[in-house]
Amino acid sequence: MPKRSAPIHYVCTLEEARKLIGKHDRFWVSNCGCREERGNRCKQGRMDVCLQFAAESAASGSQKRQVPRQDVEKLLKHATDQFLVPRPFRDEASRSATEGICFCCDDCCYYFKNPDGEPCDKGAFIEKTDMAACTVCGACIDVCYFGARTLERRELAVDRYRCHGCGVCRASCPEECITMVKRAAGR
Repeated sequence: MPKRSAPIHYVCTLEEARKLIGKHDRFWVSNCGCREERGNRCKQGRMDVCLQFAAESAASGSQKRQVPRQDVEKLLKHATDQFLVPRPFRDEASRSATEGICFCCDDCCYYFKNPDGEPCDKGAFIEKTDMAACTVCGACIDVCYFGARTLERRELAVDRYRCHGCGVCRASCPEECITMVKRAAGR
């Protein structure tokens, strides 16, 4: 049986994205290819949310330009404020090196619009919710683009199989009852 090639994209938390960024000293940003296809009608704001670690990469958006680290910090703040999912991408040839990070949402991102189309690896972490502390405010449901968090009979329901480990739910929780824990193998 032939070995499956890793998908181009995988999911990580913003903390993991910061660590990836910390390994580099040169950066480029380009427009999001998905947002360009929609004519920049994305409800999540800015169009230039595709960060790259090299001048040449698998990124598909236009208007690539080199930026200083302070612009990368502004992009990270935007991603945090808008609850964007960090989706690093690998090189197309070997799929072994991370070339950059797309910051995605469910408004225009092809992956969220067509999750059965382009595969995306789950992250190294998975959510853990303290249900006793949860007030069922719904903030985490609104930002879970993977559909892992829903409201059922006025109670929070979490489908951990659908959790990709982005941590956006944790960032949105006013009760701070969500933590990210290492994902067990096969989850």
